Amino acid sequence: MSYQNIYAAPNSVAAASVNERSEFYRKTYLHLATAVGALVLFEVLLFSSGLAGAISGVMLGGKFSWLIVLGAFMAVSWLAEKWANSDTSRGMQYFGLSVYVVAQGIILVPMLLMCTRELGQPGLILQAAVITLALFLGLTFVAFTTKKDFSFLGGILKIAGFIALGLIVASFFFGGLNLGVWFAAAMVLFAGGSILYQTSNIIHHYRADQHVAASLGLFASVALLFWYVLRILMSFASSD
Repeated sequence: MSYQNIYAAPNSVAAASVNERSEFYRKTYLHLATAVGALVLFEVLLFSSGLAGAISGVMLGGKFSWLIVLGAFMAVSWLAEKWANSDTSRGMQYFGLSVYVVAQGIILVPMLLMCTRELGQPGLILQAAVITLALFLGLTFVAFTTKKDFSFLGGILKIAGFIALGLIVASFFFGGLNLGVWFAAAMVLFAGGSILYQTSNIIHHYRADQHVAASLGLFASVALLFWYVLRILMSFASSD
């Protein structure tokens, strides 16, 4: 019995023909690569235009400004995911993916600015990107070669996400709660689990016409992984 018959949900890509699956995978990862490229270009535009400093100043302007930004980012992410999963129109799906790329680009600005200007080590960004790519390729290889259904990670990731969010919020109210390198390392594991979960969904559970939603899910996980890999590298660099 093939793995499609074991894991496939009705109308999922796993139950489709080989050609349909191949086309779905190609479109999904092409959209992921395009989203990453758009994020890079957006960051270049923000920094070259001088907008990065102004954006960072607004986001970090008050004691709880960053907490408000995180709340807004979560709300926008929820909307973007809803739009990307929309069955009403392809345009709405692309709009959701585009909104999420822009939101991710904006929330990355303060950390990238800190890395390039305060630490004076822009090379860490490239290092973090290379490490993120290597981890992503490794996890993707595991998911596709084992063909294991990692959907069981969904509940674990949801609980872990709420715990992480609680710790982040608590750190704003209790100054003594320092979320250092160990928290970042735990979040790297969380992001890795999310990539496995999303890739498993791509193999077993998405429909063949949901490549935009699938690419958004992967993009969000990859961006989270990059964020915390860079945090770790910056922590080590600042302690030298």
